[in-house]
Amino acid sequence: MTTIQTFGPACTLGEGPLWHPERQRLFWFDIPKGEMYSSNAQGGQLRSWNFGEPASAAGWVDNDTLLVATASGLQNFNLLKGSWETVCELEANNALTRSNDGRIGPDGSFWIGTMARDGSPHLGGYYRYAKGKMQQLQDRISIPNATCFSPDGTTAYYADTRKQVIWRWPLDENGTPIGDKEVHINFRDQNINPDGAVCDAEGYLWNVQWGASRIARYAPDGTFDKAIDLPVSQPTCPAFGGDDLKTLFITSAREGLTDSQIESEPEAGKVLALSVETGGIRENRSKLS
Repeated sequence: MTTIQTFGPACTLGEGPLWHPERQRLFWFDIPKGEMYSSNAQGGQLRSWNFGEPASAAGWVDNDTLLVATASGLQNFNLLKGSWETVCELEANNALTRSNDGRIGPDGSFWIGTMARDGSPHLGGYYRYAKGKMQQLQDRISIPNATCFSPDGTTAYYADTRKQVIWRWPLDENGTPIGDKEVHINFRDQNINPDGAVCDAEGYLWNVQWGASRIARYAPDGTFDKAIDLPVSQPTCPAFGGDDLKTLFITSAREGLTDSQIESEPEAGKVLALSVETGGIRENRSKLS
């Protein structure tokens, strides 16, 4: 049986875990509250900051700086001062949408998705911020998720949870998507809703599955490897961290749960931490330009 530790506040919609490899700290978000949290690997030394609007994902720029995705744009956040400035707008004029899942690509670009604040379908998009410019990769996205990259930097993965599919997209030597995306894993027959994902050092993809109370590992060819049961029904996103990158941190949500459901899963909304045999890779450094 896998031992799972939990820590942090019970978020309404926890998301976007990021292990900062230089600070050796975990960062994560409660999206609707616009709150970003940070702790050490054991959940201690908790800190938080509020952006005044929904916030969902981040990348590390250097020891003292993060690039944070909020509902209106990408924010250059100074950890020492607790202040930020907008680097690039992200659907800033659309009050119906917000940012969701995102991760830094092998070239330092920020891949980030948007979705309707009320969950309405097809109102979001999928974007890549690279060399100071925001490019839309796809429109009519419902719930963007599973953003991650193969350890060799040749493949990007992402999902639209409502479509129950994870796609793969080839990348060139500059980290730019080329050709057409292809179905990597089709969950429709199993009625599984893919949420956040991350690749380990062997190129296997770990995907948490909303409503299924589990995280599952898939081989580079998309075949199922194994699954680990979780004490929460709504896991949202995984990230590798800790000294040896062999700890999987998983955010979760209690949004939409009834009082009786929360009573039966009191850890809902917290960060889960579990040890795995195969570790991850360092999160890519974000490049602002």
